[in-house]
Amino acid sequence: MIVKTKIGTIEYSDVGTGKPILFLHGVHGNCYETLWHKGFDTSKFRLLTPSRPGYGKTPLSTFESPKKAASLVVSLLNNIEIEKVVVIGISAGGLTALELAANYTDRVEKLVLLSAVTQKWLQPSDALYRKGKLLFSPNMQKLSWAMFRTSFKLMPLTMTKTLFKELSTIKAANFNRNEVDTIKEMTFNQGSGNGFVNDLKQDIASDTLSKITCPTRIAHSKNDKTVSIEMAYHAQKSIANSDLRLYNNKWGHLLWVGTDSIEPITETLAFIDKANN
Repeated sequence: MIVKTKIGTIEYSDVGTGKPILFLHGVHGNCYETLWHKGFDTSKFRLLTPSRPGYGKTPLSTFESPKKAASLVVSLLNNIEIEKVVVIGISAGGLTALELAANYTDRVEKLVLLSAVTQKWLQPSDALYRKGKLLFSPNMQKLSWAMFRTSFKLMPLTMTKTLFKELSTIKAANFNRNEVDTIKEMTFNQGSGNGFVNDLKQDIASDTLSKITCPTRIAHSKNDKTVSIEMAYHAQKSIANSDLRLYNNKWGHLLWVGTDSIEPITETLAFIDKANN
């Protein structure tokens, strides 16, 4: 769905009924991303997933910063008459999630950070920054994604192994059919638009995390190759009412993939269900 709020246009998906859960996706994601919905009972939870500015059909417009993106998300909540949400910030969506929790304390019941960026993600000297900016610039991204999808159709296992090397520090691993299908589906739903290059520039003020007062769960993998575990430690140190869970999962950055996902999913749902003290 696409709605025109008082301050801008935003695309989002809306699935299920019950307690509202707001998902803020990572790089290359959009409102069609369902990987992180895994484990959520749609008869118990209402799952809201906006396309962040620059992704999907949400224009980047004047919402380049995480703070401005957060204001657009709040405008969406106003439009669909939702007062309070549990916010789940995933990967590069973490910065917008942090701005939401810090600046709209009356709208955020709880905060969950999954493999999340909690300060500036990459520097121009980083190999991932250089490679990403080349492959996923607004002018190149459609061609890059077309090539990836064609390769996945022809060589799904090879492409799964290739992507795995970007996500996990584990050197050798075997993959079952379910894992290959999950990664293929994720890839076919993704795109970079103007969002990825914008994500490379995003940062937040140093005092933002200290303003967060809601119960916060930080979940991160010890094997995350994409987002440094130092991001998780930074959040734990800076957010007063927070606790950190570290996982030794195979897929590293993708905590919700494979049999290792059972533990983080179960613990995250328990955190969401737990009554606030």
